[in-house]
Amino acid sequence: MDLITSIAEWSVLAFGLGLLTVQLIAHEAGFRLGLRAREKNTGQGENVGVVVAGMLALLAFVLALTLSYASARFTERREGTLAEANAIGTAWLRSNAIGGPTGTEAAKLLEEYARLRADFVREDRDPDAIAKANNETSALQGEIWRLVTTIVRERPDAISAALMTSVNETFDASTAERFALGMRLPWQIFWLLIGVMLLGMAALGYQFGLKGRAVRFLIFLLTVVWTAIVVDILDLASPRLGSFRTDATVYDWTIQGFQSSQP
Repeated sequence: MDLITSIAEWSVLAFGLGLLTVQLIAHEAGFRLGLRAREKNTGQGENVGVVVAGMLALLAFVLALTLSYASARFTERREGTLAEANAIGTAWLRSNAIGGPTGTEAAKLLEEYARLRADFVREDRDPDAIAKANNETSALQGEIWRLVTTIVRERPDAISAALMTSVNETFDASTAERFALGMRLPWQIFWLLIGVMLLGMAALGYQFGLKGRAVRFLIFLLTVVWTAIVVDILDLASPRLGSFRTDATVYDWTIQGFQSSQP
């Protein structure tokens, strides 16, 4: 799975062409076997048709399953950015409402925190950069929590309790977003999809070989469609790969709100 992801990261087009080529080879191999069975009169056309129909139905089910999984993970990442940005904005407003040197300092750190989280979401598949962003996030969380603890000890009232709650929700949202961005399509499901697809293409080629008719142009179109679907599934399921990236614009909106809401 890591090799496939690396190829797709280098070039999604190369991954798509490779997958397309492998499917066409599987179909051609099945077609050749079907021709040999037809020459020897060992093929059972009706029975083969039932099996091929079942395999194609299974392929459609696996495609729907993986697409649903990938789409759900993509939605989860998008909703996570919105929840985190809103939580940061709420904590910032409450810090400014409390005011004083400690509250103002906490608000400034929350502004820096919002920029750091936006950079984390936009980061590519660089393990060192991601680890650095996570370490900086943890360090900044420690500084913010120290200031919040100071505020609560100085004024143990409902306002400081509300600030503590909002900061805690901010950190929880950051953890949830980090978890969502770290999830990938399970390799078992991915290889199940690839395996069923190749077997389906080979079985379809075998059926056409038994009939002695090659419909390569239509098979090519079908293979292109299947390849496009698989590429989109991999793109959706990979948080830092391809064109379906998690948008961090909501953090920019929050930062703009900081600038326009300065007390």
